[in-house]
Amino acid sequence: MKSDTQDAIDAVLALDRLVHEPARLAILTVLGSAELVEFGFLETVCRLSKGNLSSHLSKLEAGGLVAVDKSFRGKRPLTRVAITDAGREALQRYRLQIAALIHSAPDPDN
Repeated sequence: MKSDTQDAIDAVLALDRLVHEPARLAILTVLGSAELVEFGFLETVCRLSKGNLSSHLSKLEAGGLVAVDKSFRGKRPLTRVAITDAGREALQRYRLQIAALIHSAPDPDN
């Protein structure tokens, strides 16, 4: 029989690491509230450098959680990002896992 502590540890280990990383969670949270977001907006809102944001977006794109569209606005490059259906599902699953984890955590006051 597993202990409550072991169950809590198992729950933490079961979290989707692609989503759980704080910068990627911030990116997905912003994207979850919008249809399409420009790179510069994500950079500002998530407080990430261009290189750091680009790296996280590449990982999310490789995981199928976001779609990146590169085009031009006039002569300037324009990168826009959208969350995919798989990304929405992963974010919702993560939220449910975190809620269950918090609910099952022992109360330190008792």
